[in-house]
Amino acid sequence: MNLEENRNALQSKDTSPTNARTEREIVALPGPESGEEMLSASLRLEPSEAGEAAGELEVSPEEAKAPALTNLEGSEAAEVEEPQPELDEVLRPSVDHEPKPVGSTPSIAADPGPALKAKSFFPEEPPQLIKVAPSVLRHWTRRDVLLFGAGAIAALAAGGSLLPQATLERLGVIHGNKTWPRKEWFLNRALRIDDDVAEALYSKNRLVPTYAKSQITPLKNNYNGATPDPGYIPDWHLTLEGLASGSTVSLNIRTLLTRFQVHEEITRLVCVEGWSAIAWWSGLRFDDLLRAYPPASQAKWVRVDSSVNLDASGNPDPYFASLDLPTARHPQTLLATHFNGQPLTVDHGAPLRLLVPVKLGLKNVKAITKLSFVAEEPRDYWAERGYSRYDGI
Repeated sequence: MNLEENRNALQSKDTSPTNARTEREIVALPGPESGEEMLSASLRLEPSEAGEAAGELEVSPEEAKAPALTNLEGSEAAEVEEPQPELDEVLRPSVDHEPKPVGSTPSIAADPGPALKAKSFFPEEPPQLIKVAPSVLRHWTRRDVLLFGAGAIAALAAGGSLLPQATLERLGVIHGNKTWPRKEWFLNRALRIDDDVAEALYSKNRLVPTYAKSQITPLKNNYNGATPDPGYIPDWHLTLEGLASGSTVSLNIRTLLTRFQVHEEITRLVCVEGWSAIAWWSGLRFDDLLRAYPPASQAKWVRVDSSVNLDASGNPDPYFASLDLPTARHPQTLLATHFNGQPLTVDHGAPLRLLVPVKLGLKNVKAITKLSFVAEEPRDYWAERGYSRYDGI
């Protein structure tokens, strides 16, 4: 029901001064054009008419405070109240909080509507719908399935090719003595990644940590096989081959100790088996030996041999390792002659052993008997048995 219909209904029912005044108040109410007008749109009787309304309606103070006009006697009150719910929906009046004169009759207010909800500083955005053609969805799904299937087949083939040949034969993948092509090449390249990273990180200025004597830990005897008999020590000598002079040089331990300056360092020896130990070493720098006996100009590697090495059964098992010359020239690479302030014992590679803190322990050859400088990477004992070649840390 709109305002014009309300006016006609009131005029037809009652034309008393009170109702006419109430009608004019209702018609004159402002429309909900702003929040302030909506909050101030409440119905009030003027003081001059309050007495008449009170006499006719007999409204007590408690009833005047009620949010809505209920249980009022008289047709006039019922007729005034009848259009109110629809006005509430349009005007949404609320209780008037303006100060009132002392002694004035409480105003009769309409039912206050729900408070206006404050607008959020970050209003929630309505969900957005993205329409995609079904044909496009079917195309994406088909492509994803094909890519996943191709990737799964490739991964299965690559992983299966690395299985032992006996397993592949048992699974029926291969028959007879057939092998997957370039299997060893793939495995070697995968193993070489670690070496490539370590070699790229190498720098003569990159030093491994050093420690105090209070941090020294026990170092076990970790010969590859049996510990050699010390009978070789009196006749021991170090042979140098591949020198720039073209000659072969033989040096004994006394010459090495008297000709070269002795350096000390306390570093950590890291074994490929997973253990490590902090030890105190003394000896000559490998770089000092290279300066005194320069290798041939084309030499890039040195092969380190120990002819006195034994296998687990005590039989001769010469040990050899490859070492790149940049690592040999590293300031922490020693040809060690002493361990914990004392001459080396047989357990730790007497009378001369290689100490390379920037390499794994398998490169730290004990009881060295020969150094050979070559242009191409030489043979390496553990590399031929499936380990990596560079072994940097």
